[in-house]
Amino acid sequence: MTHIGLFFGSFNPFHIGHKAIGSHIAQHTDLDKVWFVVSPQNPKKEKKSLLNQHHRFQIIQREVEDSPLLDVSDIEFSLPLPSYTIDTLVNLSERYPEHKFSLIMGEDNIISLNKWKNYKQILNNYNIYVYPRAGEFEERVHKNIKYIKDAPMFDISASFIRKSISAGKNVSSLIPEKAFKYIDEMNFYK
Repeated sequence: MTHIGLFFGSFNPFHIGHKAIGSHIAQHTDLDKVWFVVSPQNPKKEKKSLLNQHHRFQIIQREVEDSPLLDVSDIEFSLPLPSYTIDTLVNLSERYPEHKFSLIMGEDNIISLNKWKNYKQILNNYNIYVYPRAGEFEERVHKNIKYIKDAPMFDISASFIRKSISAGKNVSSLIPEKAFKYIDEMNFYK
C-alpha cells in the first residue's frame, strides 16, 4: 500500500515554500509520495483573486514532473464547491483503495481543525503531518497528529507574490523555475 501525503491548497501561485515543504516531508517521513491537491475554492477564501484552477494545476504539474516523490491532483475539480477536505479524502479513499492517505498542514491550520466539516472523522481516520509555521502555536495532542519539527520554515505569502508581480517586481527567487517560467510566459498576475 502506497502512503500518500495530501498537501491541499489554492497554490495561487505555487512557490518555493510549497515545493520545499512537500519535498522535505516526502523524504523525511514514512510517506511514499506527496500530492499537491489544487483546491478550486477554499470555503474560507474569496474566489475572485484565484487564477483559473486548470492553470494552477498546470503550473504545479510542470514543476513536479521530474520528481518521483511529488505529484499534483485535480481531484477537487470534479467535486461540488466549495471544497471540503473530508469529502476529498473519502472520494480519494474510494477511488484509490490501494493507497493510504494522510493530510499535510501547517501549525496555523491544525489549531482551527475543530472548525472544519466532520473534523472528528478526519482526525480519527487519517494521519495529519504538521509542519512548523512562524509564530507561537499550542501543540495539539492526538494519536494521529505527527509534528515534523525539522521541516524548513518559509514565511512566504502568495498574496505578496501576486502584488509584487502586479507591480512589476522580479519574484523569480520565490517561485520554482518551471512554475515561474509558465507564470511569466502567460503574463499571470500582471
